[in-house]
Amino acid sequence: MAVTGVHLLFFSPEADALRETLREAFGWSHVDAGGGWLIFATPPAEVGVHPANAPSHEISLMCDDLDATISELRARGVKMRGDPETRQFGRAVTLVLPGEVEVLLYQPNPPVGDRRRSVAGPAGPLAGQRGDGRRRSVPAPGRG
Repeated sequence: MAVTGVHLLFFSPEADALRETLREAFGWSHVDAGGGWLIFATPPAEVGVHPANAPSHEISLMCDDLDATISELRARGVKMRGDPETRQFGRAVTLVLPGEVEVLLYQPNPPVGDRRRSVAGPAGPLAGQRGDGRRRSVPAPGRG
């Protein structure tokens, strides 16, 4: 058995506006699964497991340069809650997406590229490949 990907879900009372934000502000490529239901290719992903008193999960987005990414996203209409903060894992700010969906955006420490190499190596799933070594059917967005 091989897990070949991760499917993330955002729930929002403004689903169409959130889809538009992911498409236009983030520039994520997508396919239309029918009826305007867009499925987005995401940048490479990683999963961390933290101790907690109750089960939960969250979605965070990573970037290489938090200040530049904040400026770019603000110019594209994305709202932020508060100012960037330094945390144990890096610098972070909360994005407020359509429907009041809050997502953490952070510049990790150590840098993302170093983490990718240590987690999957240059040819693993984090390099744009499916778990079986074939390319994804939906191209991942470019970094930049």
